[in-house]
Amino acid sequence: MTKNSEYILEIINNSNTHLTAEQIFLRLKKKNKTVVKATVYNNLSSLYQKGLIRKISVEGYPDRYDRTVRHEHLVCRKCGKLSDIVLEDLTDLLQKQVNISMHSYDLKINYICDECLKQENEDKNRALPPKLLSKKNPHYNEEQKG
Repeated sequence: MTKNSEYILEIINNSNTHLTAEQIFLRLKKKNKTVVKATVYNNLSSLYQKGLIRKISVEGYPDRYDRTVRHEHLVCRKCGKLSDIVLEDLTDLLQKQVNISMHSYDLKINYICDECLKQENEDKNRALPPKLLSKKNPHYNEEQKG
């Protein structure tokens, strides 16, 4: 394994977030001033192919990279926020259902995060005519006052 591969693996394994190739490049640049983006992309591909890192793809967002410790992901469908969640290991259950020998599985649970739900509610309230925001409206609640 090259020095850059080792550094990239270290960056991913020591991160508490899901880094993009660009973020990894910027962190690696601090250790190796001469590194170029192609080196990062090539090493990420190699590390992924060897099973040393996970690649997380979310439609509309750049791929992100993660350590291989078993865990699943929550993905916000509005903002793309990616969060770790640890669930019971589903390998045996899934293997029985698909009736094949599995190497691993990758579970992403789509949801809408609290921040996006809050923004969505605020946007809805802004769109309501003032009459609907009055206390005489049965759908009025104190949080809608603004």
